[in-house]
This record gives sequence, C-alpha cells and structure tokens, in this order.
Amino acid sequence: MQRTRTFALAAVTLAAFGLAGPALLAHGGHEPVDLETVSSIRDEGLKRSQVMDIAAHLTDVIGPRLTGTPALEEANEWTRQWLEDAGLERAEIVGFPWFGEGWEFERSEVRIVSPFVVPVSAIPEAWTPGTDGTVRGKAMRLKVESAKDLEDHEGKLAGVILFLDEARAPEEPEGGPFRRYTGEQLDELACYDLEGRRRGGNWRERARKRWEAGEELRKRLLDEGVVATVELSSRNHGIVRVMGGGSRGASDRNRGIPSLVMAAEHYHRILRLMEEGTELELEIDIEAKFLEGVDESFNTYAEIPGSDLADQVVLAGAHLDSWHAGTGATDNAAGVAVVMEAVRILRALDVKPRRTVRVALWTGEEQGLFGSRAYVKKRLATRPEPTDEEQLALPSFLRDTTWPIQPKADHAKFSAYFNLDNGAGKIRGIYAQDNAAVKPIFEAWLEPFADLGATTVTGRSTGGTDHLAFDAVGLPGFQFIQDGLDYWSRTHHTELDTFDHLHEADLKQASVVLASFLYHAAMREELLPRKAMPQKPPEKKKRSGGRDGALRP
Repeated sequence: MQRTRTFALAAVTLAAFGLAGPALLAHGGHEPVDLETVSSIRDEGLKRSQVMDIAAHLTDVIGPRLTGTPALEEANEWTRQWLEDAGLERAEIVGFPWFGEGWEFERSEVRIVSPFVVPVSAIPEAWTPGTDGTVRGKAMRLKVESAKDLEDHEGKLAGVILFLDEARAPEEPEGGPFRRYTGEQLDELACYDLEGRRRGGNWRERARKRWEAGEELRKRLLDEGVVATVELSSRNHGIVRVMGGGSRGASDRNRGIPSLVMAAEHYHRILRLMEEGTELELEIDIEAKFLEGVDESFNTYAEIPGSDLADQVVLAGAHLDSWHAGTGATDNAAGVAVVMEAVRILRALDVKPRRTVRVALWTGEEQGLFGSRAYVKKRLATRPEPTDEEQLALPSFLRDTTWPIQPKADHAKFSAYFNLDNGAGKIRGIYAQDNAAVKPIFEAWLEPFADLGATTVTGRSTGGTDHLAFDAVGLPGFQFIQDGLDYWSRTHHTELDTFDHLHEADLKQASVVLASFLYHAAMREELLPRKAMPQKPPEKKKRSGGRDGALRP
C-alpha cells in the first residue's frame, strides 16, 4: 500500500513539473487514475481559485437564505447565472412543492426592565410570530414538554414569559473549540464501527411524538395568554444557536406564540435571580412576518454534458438554504462554493467527460432534505404514497417508510452523488456508506491528494444531509469526511456562521479533491458499483417467556 501511494505521488510530482507524459496509474492493477488531469486540476484549483469569491457573495451580499424567502430565490438565480457564465449548460431553476410558508425577521430586541434595565441577547425561532410591537411579561421558570405539564397552571399564565430550560454547566466541547482530525482519529474512523450499528433506535417515532406534543403545546400556550417562551442556547460564550420552532402551516393557531433562544450567560443570570426570589419583568420587541402564498421552493441545476455516455450522470451537490441567525457560511455556503468551484475547474480545463457531470444546489435541506428528495422522486425512484390518514397528517419526513422502491429509467443510468455539507474544513477522506466495492476505487482516487491531507476511506455510513435521499433508493450517495474546525462548537446554526469562519486553503483543497472525484467518476469504464437494493425490513415478532423465564422468539 505504501509503495503504491509513493509511486502515485511521485507520478503527480513529475507531471506537475512537466517531466512526465500522460500518466494513467493503475492502482494495484485495478482502478486507473489520470495523473496528468489531476495535476491540471491541482494547478487550476490551487492557483486560480474563485471559491472565496463565491462564498463571499452568498454570505455577505445575499445573507441568510431560509427556505421560502426572497433571499433564497435570489441565491437560486445568482448561482444559476454564475454557473452559466462559467460555461455550464442547461443552467436552470426547477421548483418543487414546498409544504409551508416563508418566514423572515427584521428585529429582535429583548431586555430586562425591572428591577433594573439591561439588554439580553436572544433570537426568535423560525416560523414563530412576532410581538406586533413591544410587549412586557413576568419571567417564570416552568418545565414544559407537553400540554399536560400546563394542567396545574391552567388560567395562571396570562402575561407570563416562560423560561423552559434548566441551567447547563459551562463546559467546553470535547477536543476544544477548533478541531482537525489527527492521524489516530482518522485511523479509528477507517475501522468499521460495529457498536454504532445498534445505536439510535426508532428515531422517527421519537421525533413524531415530539412534533405532536409541540403542535398541541403551541395551541395551549396561545389559549393561556403566555407572552413568549425562551429556551437556552445549546452553546456557551454568548453564542445563540437557533433553528425553527413554530409550524410552517397557514393556521394562526399552529404558529403559536413568540419563541426565543437566549444566550446561555444571560439565560443563566435570569434563572439565578428567579431562584433567589427576584421578580423580573422583561420587554420583548420582535418584528417577524410570514410570507403567504409560498407553495414552491427551488433547486439550481447545471451540467457539463457527457460524450459517449452522456445519458449517465455523475452528480455533485450541496444545500443552498441556511438558517436565519448568521449568513449561512459554514452551513452551507462553503459546500455550495466548493461544488461550484469544482465544476468551474473542469470547465476551465475544457475536459470532455464521458458521462454528464451535473450540479445540484438544494433548498429545504434544513427542514427535511426536501430539495434532494424531490429530485430523486421526480427523476430516479418513487415509493408508494401513504394512504393512512394519520400518516398523511404528519410532515413528510416523519411518515413511515413505504415499500417497495419503484425505480425509474434513469435509476439504472445514475453513477454517483457526492455531497459537501460538514462545514468549511478540508476534505480528509470519504464515507463509503457501507459500500465495500467502492472502497478500493476511492482509495485510488485519494492517493494523489495524500500530501493535501485527504487519505481516509471508511466503510462507515454517515447521515444528516442530502446524500441520504439517494442512498435510500439504492443509489451510490456519499458525503466527504471534513475537518470540523469550529463548525460544531461555534458556527453550526448560530449567529457566528459568517464568512469570517471560512478558511481559504481548506476550501481550495476541497474543491480540487471534488473536481478529481467528479472527473474520474465520469471517465471510468463502468458506473460506480452499488450496494444491494434496500428491502422492506421484516416485521418484528413478539417475544414470549419460556418455562425458565427467558424470552424466546
């Protein structure tokens, strides 16, 4: 293995200095790597990159891009035009059904007004109403997880601002606030995690219960006359991490009441004062509005057409939408910029891919992978629509999975989907997503980038982003391993998610690695190998006790 890697890197170096002719390295006698093109990709992407310019426009100029807002539509059009100007073809914006309204806010001012006056830092949750001017309320700590928790306080909560969370110890995240993978951590990640297969349980059932409890709770709080609710930010150091809290539906009752997330240090001070018996009055002024008539969201597409295998597709994507507190830099303007820069590199080199290389910039990812799922449903595979009324009443991502998968014609012509959505860190490798057959292929493709820190292929699966829409219907969908930097500790869904937290060298590196993966996937003789098609899991059998008290099937 070490000898092969050394030979690969030597070949890249020779080609980069013009000391070798076209180099097609056969990795272990199997997967070829076009080192001459790799050298050209590295030269273009590392020396003439536009990745930071793309990210700056998306973040500083357009700003936060919540699904269903004019800002996101502006981002759709700007990325479409940019891709067209970069020489890609069929640059277009395609709509899909959006299950809700748009929402945006312009102002959030919160302060303690009695027994002293001091401003506090808090940001409203998306899809919760504003205050229609300045309102006041008495602070009250109350643990509320469902409408049942309000029974003892019925008729006593009018004019109250509820603080819902307990205090949290001010601990630093494990490994510190800024993280890069060590060699030991990458070696551990490369080993398959058998214990991890058993974790998680029925997440959909738990999420469904939380959603149902939230729907009922919003109505009860509105009926009780509660002024607002306040939750504790899950980050310390004044960072406010905030997502959605209300319903995206059109019913005013489902929208509930104003809901805020507050900086931990301010929240904790208020809790301490209340525990000491101090009565606090707060003043809140939130200007937020729902955008009615938003029945579609949009994905941006463009492509480099293929030649002899043009009907087969290699796809790269990232989600264009973001949350509202910051400007969506690490989540996920970074991924979008890398994808756009990768295909710009290929166009600048005037490569002639055999397969069509397509770009997809998704929206609605933060609310449940809506954009990527719409693409899969329209072009690649469907599942039977549910008929049960209880299922139909749920958001689509909380419904039970239906069977069987029904592939469309393009399912057989789809090679792979590569996703970027884990912050602004460099690529350190890739998750094979339980697909053992792609591991040696990806190892070969990564070898020319070992000197840039990309070395690891793990058989493990990862989740949480758009590659799952493809994996769920038996198609090769992959997410890269990326250095975390301060993504999880500082920027993820917070007001600190801004351009300042992007790292130019990391995004350049990610762009050239992705460009090379797209090129090699488009040029290889065969489609990338697939896992077995997902099958409906067997029904769980009830277990009964035996004579010895042990449980038996």
